[in-house]
Parts: sequence; C-alpha cells; structure tokens
Amino acid sequence: MEGISITKLLVIAVLVILLFGTNKLRTLGGDLGAALKGFKKAMNDDTAKPSADADSAAPRVDHKD
Repeated sequence: MEGISITKLLVIAVLVILLFGTNKLRTLGGDLGAALKGFKKAMNDDTAKPSADADSAAPRVDHKD
C-alpha cells in the first residue's frame, strides 16, 4: 500500500470540480473561511474573558466540620 499520491489527489480534485462546479466551490470556500474566522474570534474572546472575570469573582468559602 503506497498511500495517496499527487496524481490521485489531482484526479479527486478534478472529479470534485466536475461534480460541484467552480461557482459552488467558491461559495463553499468563502463560507468555510468566514466560519473559521468567526471560530478563531470566539476562541480569542473566550480566553480573554476569564482573566477579567477572575478579579470580580466571589472569594472561596471553606466550611469547617
């Protein structure tokens, strides 16, 4: 078993272009790029939030038995 060669990838790419067409692939690529951009923005916003919230968090209370 040799794996996937360049020629196999080219054949697959040609088949995908023939099946979906260039306009559909262009639209799909734009949508995928926008989704990734939104995901990265959400991840950066999510990691920046906890440091600001940590200062205003209520102090931890330990119970004595």
